[in-house]
Amino acid sequence: MTSARRTIGTSDLSVFPLSLGGNVFGWTADRDTSFRVLDAYTAAGGNFVDTADGYSAWVPGNTGGDSERILGEWFDARGNREDVVLATKVSQHPDFKGLAADNIRRAADASLQGLQSEYIDLYYAHFDDETVPLEETVAALSGLVDAGKVRYIGISNYTPERVEEWFAITEREGLHRAVALQPHYNLVERAYEQNYRPLAERYDLGVMPYFALAAGFLTGKYRDGVTVDSARAGGAAKYLDDTGRSVLAALDEVAAAHSASVATVALAWLAAQPTITAPIASARTLEQLPDLLASVELELSADELDALSDASQAATAA
Repeated sequence: MTSARRTIGTSDLSVFPLSLGGNVFGWTADRDTSFRVLDAYTAAGGNFVDTADGYSAWVPGNTGGDSERILGEWFDARGNREDVVLATKVSQHPDFKGLAADNIRRAADASLQGLQSEYIDLYYAHFDDETVPLEETVAALSGLVDAGKVRYIGISNYTPERVEEWFAITEREGLHRAVALQPHYNLVERAYEQNYRPLAERYDLGVMPYFALAAGFLTGKYRDGVTVDSARAGGAAKYLDDTGRSVLAALDEVAAAHSASVATVALAWLAAQPTITAPIASARTLEQLPDLLASVELELSADELDALSDASQAATAA
């Protein structure tokens, strides 16, 4: 694929404009399937993989760090760690809950061991931990950059007010700045536009939205009268309301015009939005990957982008 790479915020991380989600590795995709998906993604020019230390502790028999370990085995087998921009996160591993300084340091070391890597390219605070002074969390993450274990810092699932506070602390204390934001944002979840886009613009943040396909709803397979056998079906089916139906109708029309899938169009819309660097999308099978990859080559017209935005307008204030 020929798609130009994008730079994450003020960093020197140059990434493919679609990040491959690692949440399914060790959950709905076993080791061999995960390897095949990763191989196909990188063969197509992809170089940006997103995971977290908590993936996938919610699965019976898993411990957390499962996705990281599969990635570590893949890096070791392929010898390609330096070719991939790897993002992971801290705060949700069962053994490393929260964002106290000592916990962050121990969690980072555990992630590095699982990933079989000497460094993490982008390390997110996964969920806010208000039991710990924010100064402590920000300083601990900055210290990992000084130690050479982390190249850049990111923020995920913080309120806009706490993001503002984060940057005030960074500037006051002279710490390493966060360069990335990972929010919940897609065609049926658009509160980002009012709440976080101004922050991304002000602080020059790269933005990697998660649930880019709304837990699968924006693949178009969830329709009235259709039963979907998926681990995420409950999360996706909730969008099948008037707004969701309007969005699907608009997606169907644009997809037909481009002979593309609904998922491809939904991701292309997201990637075209201001401040977005790379939507995150995961493939639990090799067959799901081509539609995701096609989004980086699909250019939607201004009219098509507007039609999709208008159809999902009710989601803007959600």
